[in-house]
Amino acid sequence: MYRFAKAAVNLSGHAARQVRHGSSATGTFHTKYGTGVMAGGFVFCTAVWAYVLTQTGITWNLSPVGKVMPKAWREAEE
Repeated sequence: MYRFAKAAVNLSGHAARQVRHGSSATGTFHTKYGTGVMAGGFVFCTAVWAYVLTQTGITWNLSPVGKVMPKAWREAEE
């Protein structure tokens, strides 16, 4: 646990130093395109699931309550 706490403090200190002094490095791929990639993935997944749920005709059978009728008990044979 000590290593994790030490790493977390180190990372937060590093991030604070970057904010305080400004980062001279150009943005990485994630800072440039991360939000767009995430939004695009969200839209894509939403569109695919909307198609699957509405157009494929899959019967999902979510709950058997009210659809399953119990069989009559057989009398014990003596």
